[in-house]
Amino acid sequence: MPSNVAPAPGTGTSSAAGAEAVVPAEAVTPLIRGIAVLRRLTDADGVSSLSGLERSTGLARSTVDRITATLARRGYVRLDGRDAVLAPRLMELGNAYLAALRLPRLLDAHADALADELDESVSLAVGDQDGIRFIHQATRRRAMSLSFRIGDLLPAERTAPGPLFATEWGDREWARWHERRAADPEDRGFPAVPARSRPIEYGEDDRNDEKDRIGAHRTNRANRTNGKDLTVAQDPTVGKDPTVGKDLTVGKDLTVGKSLAADRPEEEPGAGRSARRLPTLGDDFEQRTAEAREAGWALDDQLIEPGLVALSMPVREAGRIACVVSVVSHTSRHTAADLRDTLLPRLREAVAAMERELREAQHAESATPTPRAAAAPSGLAVWTGASKQELGREFIESLARGLTVITAFGEGRAELNLTEVAQATGLARATARRALITLEHLGYVTAHDRVFRLTPRVLGLGFPPLSRTSLAEIAAPHLTELSQRLHDSVSLAVLTGDEIQYTGRVSTSRVMSVHITIGTRLPAYPTALGRVMLADLPEPPLTELLPLTPRTITDPARLTAVLDRVREEGYALVDEELEVGLRSVAVPVRERGGRVVAAVNVAMHSSRRTPEECVAEVLPELRAAVGRIEEDLWVAGRFRRVPRT
Repeated sequence: MPSNVAPAPGTGTSSAAGAEAVVPAEAVTPLIRGIAVLRRLTDADGVSSLSGLERSTGLARSTVDRITATLARRGYVRLDGRDAVLAPRLMELGNAYLAALRLPRLLDAHADALADELDESVSLAVGDQDGIRFIHQATRRRAMSLSFRIGDLLPAERTAPGPLFATEWGDREWARWHERRAADPEDRGFPAVPARSRPIEYGEDDRNDEKDRIGAHRTNRANRTNGKDLTVAQDPTVGKDPTVGKDLTVGKDLTVGKSLAADRPEEEPGAGRSARRLPTLGDDFEQRTAEAREAGWALDDQLIEPGLVALSMPVREAGRIACVVSVVSHTSRHTAADLRDTLLPRLREAVAAMERELREAQHAESATPTPRAAAAPSGLAVWTGASKQELGREFIESLARGLTVITAFGEGRAELNLTEVAQATGLARATARRALITLEHLGYVTAHDRVFRLTPRVLGLGFPPLSRTSLAEIAAPHLTELSQRLHDSVSLAVLTGDEIQYTGRVSTSRVMSVHITIGTRLPAYPTALGRVMLADLPEPPLTELLPLTPRTITDPARLTAVLDRVREEGYALVDEELEVGLRSVAVPVRERGGRVVAAVNVAMHSSRRTPEECVAEVLPELRAAVGRIEEDLWVAGRFRRVPRT
């Protein structure tokens, strides 16, 4: 399997490196500008004013307006007054990379099971040039919990996975790392982590520990058969498999983030401490990489921020690191050494299971012919033509087409040539070629032997802020639009036992309107929201059916028949069963697998519409709105669990 490190000529992890790159003559300028806007929105946690985008990108306001209008037409952003807000559909770009990568589909369940067993957060990460990028997070919900998201980029030297990926680096990767460290001394190019200015602090225990480490390091160097310094450039084991499961016995607590420079002056620990600069975070990265190569695992002892510790091991496929799995904790639960001593055996077992899963998948894939690129999207040309006609010069066709190229990749389509990309997108070869040249220049695809593949950098296009989006947040703009269209109250609810809980709500300003707040719980059986969710259960709870109004159905047999009809028709209409004068119609919200996870209703006073008018006028609009919610939910939930509340 090719390495996950994704070098791109003229680009680097830091923004400074990308700015210095020479733009190819055939690059698509609108695509470059559109991606710049998406990156700024991502850095701004998903929302920015249009004037803020103008300042942060350096583009003219008219250009920003055209780009955001095009992205909004594509469904990638939502224009809310003077703000641009990232929309869930943008995640289809990151989904294309994750699907092509295969790892989330194969390994996410293993990571989730490990997190449940250990009651600790577990993450999967891939290398992204001189950084690491998360592809999965199984986070424990605590008062003090991990805030990293899928797609977040971290500097390799301040993580546990970083030294493991660096064991496969060559001279080019190390040179890029040194250049980035010099150009960005505060790690400002990594918004997900605090600045690097914090020095490593030494207490008495740290000094004694460092003394032991220095002695162990000298012993280790003296015992090496070649007698040379242990550096990445000289080490003959670069790119080879370390001995998995081999513990280092020299020194104390190796790879726990304590600084040890190979050429440090031989002085007593603590001597002259105030006279020289304290090492900053990451200065010992090359040493930690050497230790990780020998041990086969690595620790992060509060390199990101005080209190955060992590233990990592590589998951290999065909002799190369496919990804790194990490167990993350807090010093209130584990010290770094305790994390290693307690959890390393179990982590090794999990890694072995993951590698077995990859081998079995590889065997199955090799036994099955590789599928060709997907057929061209039938409506792409029609959609771009209609968009151009509707928006006129505000629609940037080359931007929309360029982003479509990313979605050509996916499961079974990890590597595509130019012809296959053109076929998958319905674009002319010349158009697809210019888009690929542009994406390669920006570091979003790599090319080798005329074959293209996506890089982890694609996850940086909106995925981090959107990966924490809840169902209520996904539904909110659609509920608002539906309420404005019908001039009635609209709600989103989930089922909790035999009750419904309101998680989203848009009310009207009528004198007589339905007033319910988010968080309110009501019995499920006399509500339209409850009935469409109860109908999806094999054995719905139908106990304690109390008469709330003269029209409330309280007979279990009769209510069961009503639920059967709701299941068949796909909606529920409840007329004055919860409260006299209240009429409501509801439709279920389904996840990708078809399971009902929530419901949306339109509620009104019975004087506004008859039941027949609700079915004829309200139900079609309600179903259309729920369809749009489900489309966003299915994109957002392809590689993550979308919280219901």
